[in-house]
Amino acid sequence: MGFDTDISRRRFVGAAAALGGAAIAPQLRAQAAWPNKPIRFVLGYPPGGGSDVMARVVSQPLGEALGQSIIVDNKPGASGNIATAEVARAAPDGYTFLVGPTTQLTANPFLYKLGFNPAADLTAVAALGRFQLHLVTRPGFPAKNVKELIEYARANPGKLTYASAGAGTPPHLVAEIFLRQAGIKAVQVPYRGSGPALQAILAGETDFTIDPGIAFPHVKAGKIQMLGVASAKRPTNFPDVPTLIEAGVPGMEFDTWIGVWAPTGTPANVKAALANALAKVLAVPAVNEKFGALSGEAIYLDAAGYQNVIDRETKVFSGLIKELNIKFD
Repeated sequence: MGFDTDISRRRFVGAAAALGGAAIAPQLRAQAAWPNKPIRFVLGYPPGGGSDVMARVVSQPLGEALGQSIIVDNKPGASGNIATAEVARAAPDGYTFLVGPTTQLTANPFLYKLGFNPAADLTAVAALGRFQLHLVTRPGFPAKNVKELIEYARANPGKLTYASAGAGTPPHLVAEIFLRQAGIKAVQVPYRGSGPALQAILAGETDFTIDPGIAFPHVKAGKIQMLGVASAKRPTNFPDVPTLIEAGVPGMEFDTWIGVWAPTGTPANVKAALANALAKVLAVPAVNEKFGALSGEAIYLDAAGYQNVIDRETKVFSGLIKELNIKFD
């Protein structure tokens, strides 16, 4: 599942600080030698995207709980592969972890020729939660609902364009599924994250995008339109916006899971300590409130539960990629 909007990086860091991490710190602080220095969360997208927001919201209370700072280190590019490779090759000492959407492991290995094996080089630690994905259109776009967008695409072959957060990202794959299910075509314009993709929409450079929730302030301000959500339920913040299934496009139920991975070989007690601390932090109501502001939901899954999600999604996306013959160098 990156961006640069008026929902600033500082706002979320500040919000995280207000979550009451100090209050829960005493009961969570690890007694073992780990950690004895700052822990790095490496992200494959620019500041502000779904995974970045989740990482920053939990980082302050998690750091307080563990007694060490959590450094969120953005390494955008190559649909998250740069960050994935860095963590896969990092020392398994418990101080470097990957945070990002599941597609970095469930889709990218089938899209790219990687110089490493994510399934072998990384192990799941825990899921942080999931985000809904929303179809939003540029200012002045003539379609006012999903049906009209489909009609526009059919009446203007080759003209419809969409901004993606990068090849192989959840917004890209969900957009391609939408086009297939709706029986229409559009030209992808890839950007380095959801933030830049949203900026392209605001500037009128492309017609639509699949957005992880960062467009909410602009939708509420009437600058752009939200036509539907690719989920089983309507967005809480926009109850009048239909699901894409309700709008007549079948099979459009795709939420984006965000989670944490460690380099293979990281000590089991370290992964367990981090997962246990995350479970407590994600149970804090204010955390879920912050996630909910972007149509997200804080959902803790342990390593086994998260791996089940990864395995199911791998089947879906690997099949889709093969069916659509999507490949990148």
